[in-house]
Amino acid sequence: MPIENERKFVLDDDGGLEGRIGAAPGVERSVLQQAYLDSVGVRIRSVEAPDGTRHVFTYKCTVDGQVVEIETAISASDFARLWTRRQQSLCKVRYSWPDGDFHWDVDFFKRDDGGTYFAQAEVEMPEGETEPPPLPPLLSGYLLATVPAGDSRFASKYLTDQVHAARLLADIRQKGRIE
Repeated sequence: MPIENERKFVLDDDGGLEGRIGAAPGVERSVLQQAYLDSVGVRIRSVEAPDGTRHVFTYKCTVDGQVVEIETAISASDFARLWTRRQQSLCKVRYSWPDGDFHWDVDFFKRDDGGTYFAQAEVEMPEGETEPPPLPPLLSGYLLATVPAGDSRFASKYLTDQVHAARLLADIRQKGRIE
């Protein structure tokens, strides 16, 4: 089974972080259009990357405390058909790179005007790992808070709501941590 084992980190985007990450060696940029459908655990995603655009259908569910994530490629026409059934949607720019046994993604959630309203890093860890590695030097000066494992408030599905995202950021800035 494909087990998702990740930890998330809320970042302080100073307006220049995205450019610094994008200029780092070995970092790949992609643009994601993502939607959550009217069935629990189902999403679709269009990923524009340097090597072209691909479309992905994903099903996620929690089984025995682990998140099972099953992804499969779909056609552009099926993506377009399913897009009409979306409940929530978002656009984010993602920067990705490998780091030994780990894989990092940094997502910049975008408003319609192209500005960033939320920035979050996540590290995909090998199954069985419970402690995330230290933040890469590229990110360490931008950490606002480490998201507790399993805290669904920071799932992309809920971050589609820009008011929710703004409230989370304001709360973290005020308290200096996640409560």
